[in-house]
Amino acid sequence: MIKIIAGGKKNASWLKEITEEYEKRLRKPFDIVWEFVDEDKFENKLAKWPFDDEYVICCDERGENISSGEFSALISKAFINSRNVVILIGGAYGFSESVRERSDFVWSFSRLVFPHMIARLIVAEQVYRASEIYKGSHYHHE
Repeated sequence: MIKIIAGGKKNASWLKEITEEYEKRLRKPFDIVWEFVDEDKFENKLAKWPFDDEYVICCDERGENISSGEFSALISKAFINSRNVVILIGGAYGFSESVRERSDFVWSFSRLVFPHMIARLIVAEQVYRASEIYKGSHYHHE
C-alpha cells in the first residue's frame, strides 16, 4: 500500500475526479490511501511520525530528479523489502530540513515549483505509471 499524506486543502472536485481515475486502476501493493493534513499542523504531525516502519518519500523541489522507471524501481524495492510506502506532499511552504533528512528519499519532479494540487496529480499518475512499469505493460514506453 502507498499512503500519500498531503498538506493543504482537500482536493478540488476536478482534481478528485482525475486522481480517482488513476486510483481505480491500481492493484495491491500499488493501491493508494490519501490523508490530508492542515498545512499549519503538518510539520508537527511529521515530527511525531515514526518513519522507521515505512519507506518515506518526501516530494520537494530540493530533491533528486529521477525517471519514471527509477521511481518504479524505488517503490518496488520497498515492497520487496516488506515496507509500505509513504509519500509526503507539502503545502505552499514545503518541508523543513528535518523532514527531508528523516525521509528515505527526497524526490523532485522538476526544477519547477508546482502547486500542491498539481503535485497530487503528478504523484497519482506516477504511482499508476510505476505499477504499469512493474507489470511490464505498454502504458509506459521509452
